[in-house]
Amino acid sequence: MTTAQRVVIIGGGFGGLHTAKSLRNTDVHVTLIDRRNFHLFQPLLYQVATGALSPANIAAPLRDIFKRQMNTEVLLGEVVDFDVEKREVILRDGRIPYDTLVLAAGVRHHYFGNDQWEEHAPGLKTIEDATEMRRRILLAFEAAERETDPEEIRKWLTFVVIGAGPTGVELAGAVGEIANYTLKNNFRRINPASAKVILVEGMDRVLPPYPADLSAAAQKSLEKLGVTVRTKAMVKDVQADKIIIGIGETDEVIDSHTILWGAGVQGSPLGRKLAAATGAELDRAGRIIVQPDLSLPNHPEILVIGDLAHYAHQTGKPLPGVAQVAMQSGDYAARLIKARLKGETVPTFHYRDLGNMATIGRAAAVADLGKLHFTGFIGWVLWLFIHLLYIVQYQSRILVLIQWAWNYITRNRAARLITGEHRLPPADHESQPPQAEETREKELV
Repeated sequence: MTTAQRVVIIGGGFGGLHTAKSLRNTDVHVTLIDRRNFHLFQPLLYQVATGALSPANIAAPLRDIFKRQMNTEVLLGEVVDFDVEKREVILRDGRIPYDTLVLAAGVRHHYFGNDQWEEHAPGLKTIEDATEMRRRILLAFEAAERETDPEEIRKWLTFVVIGAGPTGVELAGAVGEIANYTLKNNFRRINPASAKVILVEGMDRVLPPYPADLSAAAQKSLEKLGVTVRTKAMVKDVQADKIIIGIGETDEVIDSHTILWGAGVQGSPLGRKLAAATGAELDRAGRIIVQPDLSLPNHPEILVIGDLAHYAHQTGKPLPGVAQVAMQSGDYAARLIKARLKGETVPTFHYRDLGNMATIGRAAAVADLGKLHFTGFIGWVLWLFIHLLYIVQYQSRILVLIQWAWNYITRNRAARLITGEHRLPPADHESQPPQAEETREKELV
């Protein structure tokens, strides 16, 4: 039985992964717990949602990542609560003791008190979210092809993306590319290029956290792809076939069967569970307010990192929910654990902003690298290089690079698969009655 300090890490995202990897060759026993058996490269989820990449291209099995790191074990399990007195993580099917606990459970999409909107406007945080978005996007074109009512065709070919942060901008640009280039000549009754993509943002410009010149460049690139940008527009309601937005004192109804959510995040429910167990404070988004060393008040043995941590000690404002914050806070958590083992101290956590990037489409991106701003092709190449660099497995980097090269040359998206259950609307021009069609489908299966 090991006497090494027991470090339990919850979450196999960027934060948890970097904490565990930074503890290799350290006299600790690391247990990494996740509900999924893979690490997900979330910045490229939108490419799965729009058919450019397959899920396996951006996911790496956790056990494979740590197969040579002998002080680390990976457990597939669901954390449901915490016993901070006994220092145990409570799983749905057992308990795991810890000396140091690192919570890196991340965030999920936030509907600002309107959770009923999720049914009609899915967010993008998991593989399942991405494949559901892909299903809805591609199914919309298929439904329009079979429709005879011009008004219904217009609804099926209207795509609304809510939120013009990096996720929303990248989604809107990708849908614009699909309509204008990928699906060209794929249909006989509709022209995919006639699709209308609308990007809705409550602030006065797209990419609000970015410098104004990059926001302007991003909007220009979006408009080249036929995307209509609606700023200063507040979402008031989302229904199955329409969205209601408020611009000033005027409400506007946008008819659409395909609405995608890219606005707002909230902390994992585990954040609330840990706050209740420790007395820690939460912010309005459900993130845990942490100490300067990422620990909780009166609980130095518990660290919260990544998107779930509200860390405002550096700038007075919470750090952004980006991969770089999670990576750096994960590395810091490991350094802190090592220092404590030696009876040493380390300075408080300090985030180094390496810049922000967002891609809008083929050979179009914006990159904010502090004093240096890049747009267009140069920004796009930088975006490609940085994202390839941070994909965990070498084989995945090669596969993604080959797929991107093929997509660039052909403008095709090879992963255009409609998966999951779906039901097309009835169409007047169908020659076979529903029962006969159902029988034929069963025979094909």
